[in-house]
Amino acid sequence: MSSGAGNAGDSKVETISRLAQWRIESFGPCSYRRSDAFKVGIWNWYLSVEKNRYMYIRLFPEPCRLSKEQPPIARFVLRVSNLGPGRRPYISPVHDRLLRTSEDFVWPIDCTFYGRFVVDVEFLDLKISSYNGGEACSIWPNEGMLQSLATESTLRCISRMLTEGIHADVTINTADGVLKAHKAILAASSPVFESMFLHDLKEKESSTINIEDMTLESCSALFSYIYGNIKQEDFWKHRLSLLGAANKYDIADLRDCCEESLLEDINSSNVLERLQEAWLYQLNKLKKGCLTYLFDFGKIYDVRDEVNSFFLHADRELTLEMFQEILTVWKPI
Repeated sequence: MSSGAGNAGDSKVETISRLAQWRIESFGPCSYRRSDAFKVGIWNWYLSVEKNRYMYIRLFPEPCRLSKEQPPIARFVLRVSNLGPGRRPYISPVHDRLLRTSEDFVWPIDCTFYGRFVVDVEFLDLKISSYNGGEACSIWPNEGMLQSLATESTLRCISRMLTEGIHADVTINTADGVLKAHKAILAASSPVFESMFLHDLKEKESSTINIEDMTLESCSALFSYIYGNIKQEDFWKHRLSLLGAANKYDIADLRDCCEESLLEDINSSNVLERLQEAWLYQLNKLKKGCLTYLFDFGKIYDVRDEVNSFFLHADRELTLEMFQEILTVWKPI
């Protein structure tokens, strides 16, 4: 069996969000190839491809103290496809494995790939094993990020003010229900709310705000964020509504948090929606991430059925920018 050095860039793995992509430019009938280390989550990873009588793909963490003491439990999907417009993907089932060494996961492939092809691994979740044998915890998302600016005791008091309506002095009318809140906290969180109570507007006179473009549930998530006690699952469930509210009420930190979160789990089923939201709210980092996912990583092939409908409704300038991205990224094969 020959190792085959291949081209200089053959070993490099590109990553974005939770996707890693390895482009192999030259692979013979009896070869072995291992990628360079690439980082996803808190671990460095390797991919390897071996072809003798059959083809095998391995995924494993870099041997180190972290992977030995707290090995990752990875939930992931692998895909192998030919390079070029006529790519034919070979997709693995969803794997959920504890990974310590290169022997912990081996994926045999029925068909054969020679020459130039792409190996993708998409991490659906990564959990870190507990030191004491307790339940493994996902490294995504980082729950501490949302509440890092205040102490636990202060947040608990402010949370009670919202949930129990302690000295509430403003009524919020949503699309399907009513909430009670506090002018001072809303004004401190948003210049738009502050303006409502500062000037002689109807909100100041009536102590009522109409937020009829949000449901009671999504508005509760917004206020939970403002009051510092939002739950991670509520944040993820209402990210798009929270993004719209952050833009409407000029809550910059919430807007940034939503953008980072939406960038973190881009995949083929949501990338076009995320791109539209990025354009609507001028989220340049998210827009760049979506375009990179589609064109640099070749995922435009996976959404070809949805693209026609997307172009019918997309802003003309966004459509033009996508075509410019095609001209920049795609080169003759």
